[in-house]
Amino acid sequence: MKKEELKEITTADLRERLAQMEHEYLQLKATHAVSPIDNPAKITADRRAIARVKTELRQRELNNK
Repeated sequence: MKKEELKEITTADLRERLAQMEHEYLQLKATHAVSPIDNPAKITADRRAIARVKTELRQRELNNK
């Protein structure tokens, strides 16, 4: 998900999406610990996507103060 796409989404939707992404990320890590997944680079990509969403939420929080 790109930065421009994140800016168009409402804050409530971003929070919901963040919770969903974090849940999927934890499941992916647990699955990878048990048996290797086909594309381990997806773990890194998911972690970075979560960071992008968190960054956008934090920027919105700071701008509203």
